[in-house]
Amino acid sequence: MTRIAVQLQPQHADYTEIRRAVAACEELGVDIVYNWDHFFPLSREPEGKHFEAWTMLASWAEITERVEIGSLVTCNSYRNPQLLADMARTVDHISDGRLILGIGSGWFEKDYDEYGYEFGTAPGRLRNLDRDLPIIKSRLSRLNPAPLRPIPILVGGGGEKVTLRVTAQHAHIWHTFASPARMNVWAHKNNVLNDWCAKVGRDPSEIERSVGVNAQRIDFADQLAAAGAGQITLGFSGPDYDLGIVRDWIAWRDSR
Repeated sequence: MTRIAVQLQPQHADYTEIRRAVAACEELGVDIVYNWDHFFPLSREPEGKHFEAWTMLASWAEITERVEIGSLVTCNSYRNPQLLADMARTVDHISDGRLILGIGSGWFEKDYDEYGYEFGTAPGRLRNLDRDLPIIKSRLSRLNPAPLRPIPILVGGGGEKVTLRVTAQHAHIWHTFASPARMNVWAHKNNVLNDWCAKVGRDPSEIERSVGVNAQRIDFADQLAAAGAGQITLGFSGPDYDLGIVRDWIAWRDSR
């Protein structure tokens, strides 16, 4: 079954509106609810309302009962990898084992500049992600108490030389974006990931393929599923979080 995920972008909204949207997603039957890991809005008013990702996930863990939760994606640059592992384990326990650890190398320069992180270069940030994922996994294996389940790691990005290799080595879910006009690009990167799996000795079927799409384009849902999308993610921005179209996606999922 293809799972339906919703990314609630925590921008331009009061937290009461975000909390209400999370509850609505669970009531609708969504499989996974994500936020994102930024400090400022990515669209509209650049200094608009915004909230931090991981403290929010701890709240979501308490106010939901069924949906999986995670950040799409955590920026590897913002937290010590050992600390991030402990944060993930803690939210995993609060949620009774429903956390997905989404992670990527980072890209939004304003976050770095405003909060005092070194932006560096894209290759350098990717090298850091490559370095830190084994550290995260090692710390997760040594924490007491241990996570309630092997926490699924989601890696976001489509870089063919490093990101997809790192995905093949460490991830349980790979996330990127697709549109009807660019399905050939998504298919190509899927094949590159499969090739990396072969090189590192990983069964490619162990990695769920997650695709971010325009929520209105339910007309190509069947095409996505046929191409191997195990998870389809729909993004919604505050303050309104108009989730009406999600009902159609849930009905599509349940009809298959």
